[in-house]
Amino acid sequence: MSRSTDPGHFFQTDASESTRARRAAKSGNKNGDPIILQSKILNVIADPFSPTSIYIAESAGCVRKLNLETKDTKTVYRGPTAPVTSVAIGGHGGDTVFAGCWDKDIWSWNRDSRAVGQRYKGHSDFVKVIICARLEGKNCLISGGADAKIMVWDTATGERLHTLRDKTDTMMALQDLALDPEESTASELVLVSSSSDPQIRRWHISLSSWSQIYDTTQAATSQNKPARDTILEHETSVYTILFSGEDEDSDLWTASADGTAKCLSRAKGWSTEDSYTHGDYVRAVAVTSDWVITAGRDEDVKVWDRATGKLWHVYEGHYEEGYEVVSVSIDGTVRTWDLGKADLEKARIEREAKQKGEAKEEKIKLKKGLMTEEEEAELADLMDSD
Repeated sequence: MSRSTDPGHFFQTDASESTRARRAAKSGNKNGDPIILQSKILNVIADPFSPTSIYIAESAGCVRKLNLETKDTKTVYRGPTAPVTSVAIGGHGGDTVFAGCWDKDIWSWNRDSRAVGQRYKGHSDFVKVIICARLEGKNCLISGGADAKIMVWDTATGERLHTLRDKTDTMMALQDLALDPEESTASELVLVSSSSDPQIRRWHISLSSWSQIYDTTQAATSQNKPARDTILEHETSVYTILFSGEDEDSDLWTASADGTAKCLSRAKGWSTEDSYTHGDYVRAVAVTSDWVITAGRDEDVKVWDRATGKLWHVYEGHYEEGYEVVSVSIDGTVRTWDLGKADLEKARIEREAKQKGEAKEEKIKLKKGLMTEEEEAELADLMDSD
């Protein structure tokens, strides 16, 4: 006997039915010129060799190269039979595509031939995030897993060089990794990590050793603030961390499940300089000289004026959480949004006009709702008789 998997054929709560109807309505929208893929998108990085391309980690167990201009999606790196959670480009001259996977391994392919290469085994739970780095001229890979471990690998040999663990053994599943562009050198990296707890940790890594950085608050201590082993500026999980750029002060930007994205000031011992209340879980943050862009579980991409900290515009498009900004989502779409001031102003005016139209339509519906069906029929008869 065949069994239906259509949720519409089963009992639904009002909330779940409303969510399903909303997603169905939004799935056909064309906001952001969507490129639709056949599986959920779990991670994305820019192509270091092309400003018009990105690499996507898909739940279908592959990495896909996508050209945003031509919308070509034919370059695919296959092999895993489990979802691919993260992607990075590295190796000799950037000739290798790496991917973290739910099968606990890190896969690799030759970037040009797409032939499967080295597999890196060591995590005891799925690999959540990977980044590439160089130490003393050696190409390395750094991975973070749901097993709360950070591992450093020699990409050429597949050898695991280090396994980093918090001294208190309280670190939870890794969420993101970032290299400090100001403090890292050719012989020693300064790594920053975030996890499912609110703590942000820092680490020294060399080829021969590693250590956790416990005193992160030299500047803060000089201001008579208490010392702390970790950076603690959020209330719960920190999903994304990134540095604002080598040409600036390289402050640390964060996105958290507490509903905020924050700028943590290097000069102030990684204390909060600016905070942006996106609402709901904030999954991602991006920064330009003019704008701060946040995205989260509420399905919107929000653009903030970096100078004033005020919300400038909200782009609506995805129907699952998810520069010209590129946004991706587990709804399987890739969308692009203009960040030019003229384009943003046009988009904001159009959104306000749409909201006014919807409000007017709702007002008309309310007025109609003041009469019963019998009264409306009686009024129609009177109008006809007149």
